[in-house]
Amino acid sequence: MAEISMAKARMIIRKAMAKGEELGFKPLSVVVLDSGGHVKAFERADGAAPGRFGIAHGKAYGSVMLGMAGTAQMARAEGQAYFMAAVNGVYGGQVVPVPGGILLRDKRGTVIGAVGVTGDISENDVIAGLAGIEAAGLTGEA
Repeated sequence: MAEISMAKARMIIRKAMAKGEELGFKPLSVVVLDSGGHVKAFERADGAAPGRFGIAHGKAYGSVMLGMAGTAQMARAEGQAYFMAAVNGVYGGQVVPVPGGILLRDKRGTVIGAVGVTGDISENDVIAGLAGIEAAGLTGEA
């Protein structure tokens, strides 16, 4: 099974945080999960709310466990609320189906994990996350 390295996970976080600062976003929190949904790395910017880990994790967790980016999850939740409610039941309420959950793929297109970004509006969370992913030479599906 292909996995994300610690070096790449840290680079994603560092570059996502830098992009958020560069664009004047609110303080971000970024988590990188491996393909099994386990935390590889996490960072919360100074000034970010302490509860942001749970949101970032939920965005990434839903992406990796469903193989579906946050934007697609939100569309599914809007169109079939019962499905996402059932999914959250299966996963113990850990899924946050909104943009900012980014499916992470290697150069061959294999899912190697997910990134969850929170702190600003969801669209800005995606911008920061994709910047980090791109800097690490990987592909993100937002």
